[in-house]
Amino acid sequence: MKHLIDPTDLSIEEIAEIVALAEDIIANREKYSNACRGKKLATLFYEPSTRTRLSFTAAMMELGGNVLGFADAKSSSVSKGETVQDTIRMVSAYSDIIAMRHPREGAPVVAARHADIPVINAGDGSHNHPTQTLADL
Repeated sequence: MKHLIDPTDLSIEEIAEIVALAEDIIANREKYSNACRGKKLATLFYEPSTRTRLSFTAAMMELGGNVLGFADAKSSSVSKGETVQDTIRMVSAYSDIIAMRHPREGAPVVAARHADIPVINAGDGSHNHPTQTLADL
């Protein structure tokens, strides 16, 4: 299991492989249309971010997977005081990977420590946004 919390979590070789794979997916969409069949992505967005949340959702759907989660922490048990750690442990039981956006720097690191599945940082405050870095490449 590998988390993606910071862009420096990836080696130059891994970045090159990801870019090459992305190019192949773009060129051969049908080839990848069931790559995530039977898999679930949990999108945990503790702060608003329509573009990032929808890009994760659309990507998973394009790959044949399913999406669950929340777009607003107020509509989850977070509003009743559930901690990031508790949310992550629970969500790990229902999904295969987590994309998390949080206003507090370092929250995805905390999530990764408590997850039984990979965690992707979809932005943590003004700190990191590794998937945006990859998209920019």
